[in-house]
Amino acid sequence: MGTHLLAIIIPTLNAARTLPAVLEACAETWAPVVVADGGSTDDTPALARALGARVVQAPRGRGPQLAAGAAAVRAEWLLFLHADTRLQRGWLAAARAHMAEHPGMAAYFRFALDDSSDEARRLERLVAWRCRKLALPYGDQGLLIPRALYESVGGFRPLPLMEDVDLVRRLGRARLRGLEVAAVTSAEKWRRDGWRKRSARNLACLSLWYLGVPPRVIAKVY
Repeated sequence: MGTHLLAIIIPTLNAARTLPAVLEACAETWAPVVVADGGSTDDTPALARALGARVVQAPRGRGPQLAAGAAAVRAEWLLFLHADTRLQRGWLAAARAHMAEHPGMAAYFRFALDDSSDEARRLERLVAWRCRKLALPYGDQGLLIPRALYESVGGFRPLPLMEDVDLVRRLGRARLRGLEVAAVTSAEKWRRDGWRKRSARNLACLSLWYLGVPPRVIAKVY
């Protein structure tokens, strides 16, 4: 297996409904796509293979799955992407420009939701503020990172959640850049749980993390 310039890693768990659109957006490049599956009971693995992705099995949990996906491919750059987050057209040009101009830095995309409501726009503005002021993008914005940097900070730890916050904090503000192209995430969980309730739950999980509560306990809140 040769070394690629870029590889895309997607953790999945029963993601058959959202994965096709995500993989379609990834098809803008010839980069290999690795789907790290955590034991799906639906058609996710078969669907991923049919759409050209390589499937690797991993212990359930985003941290272990993302780490397994990264370990399964040789590439100079890694793009970690959620299975319900679809990159907007033009993402590849933005990624290529970043890779050429900032070879030692990680990057993330602009958070957007597939919902036309005022609540969605309000949440998008809050996330933009969080990224600008706190340098804290989440995994649903995608994370583009050079392999050397990924390995130097220790990669993804085997956490069931908060794995994105954990990695981003180790990267630090000075090694993070925001890209203008949107990563459009499904708003299903906000519509299902309620916009305020879901956002409050996410904030509670982040607060618990900074207070040192173990991720396995935070997972029960999430």
